Amino acid sequence: MMAVTDPTLEVEESILADGARYVLGCDEVGRGALAGPVGVGIAVVDARVAPLPEGLRDSKLLSEQRREALAPLAIAWAVHSAVGLATAAEVDEVGIIAALGLAGKRALRELHRGGIDIRGSVVLLDGSDDWLNKTLRTPLNVVTRVKADRDCASVAAASVIAKVHRDRLMIEADARTPGYGWSSNKGYGSAGHLNAIAEFGPSDLHRKSWLKMTA
Repeated sequence: MMAVTDPTLEVEESILADGARYVLGCDEVGRGALAGPVGVGIAVVDARVAPLPEGLRDSKLLSEQRREALAPLAIAWAVHSAVGLATAAEVDEVGIIAALGLAGKRALRELHRGGIDIRGSVVLLDGSDDWLNKTLRTPLNVVTRVKADRDCASVAAASVIAKVHRDRLMIEADARTPGYGWSSNKGYGSAGHLNAIAEFGPSDLHRKSWLKMTA
């Protein structure tokens, strides 16, 4: 079994050395869920970045308890952070890629309001597809990197911050609309969730276009 390596700041430091004011580590969460919003987290670092919080790594490699403990540390570590959301209805209306772009724009808007120079920054985006620039009128400097959430500290921080933010929303939604098990499945297509949809029908938080594909 391959050992899991901790993320580093090597990529971010290289980008900053080339003249970027900030690196905006960016990751999405909730992309494959049947219910709830899709989210985009961004964690900002600059040349003064401190050593990363101990134990920080891609949110998918952490237990829920560890994510909850690390999220406030990641928020405090970053220069600034933000989570943008696009609703299930927006996913149905425009599709998942455009919805990711909407969520990303909302996160960027929050960072801009917080004083971050977006144009002078480089966005370090997890994956191979630059879905962010597809929805922006003026393209940003985006660097895509496969497994950035595993290898790059800023993206790992963004993944944890966004995951915890969205998970809490789904837990709150479960209290308001019980029966679908969102506290445990977070809107993903578990057997119990699919059975509940069959029994109760879809809720307002379900992505109706996605349910058609699972029928």
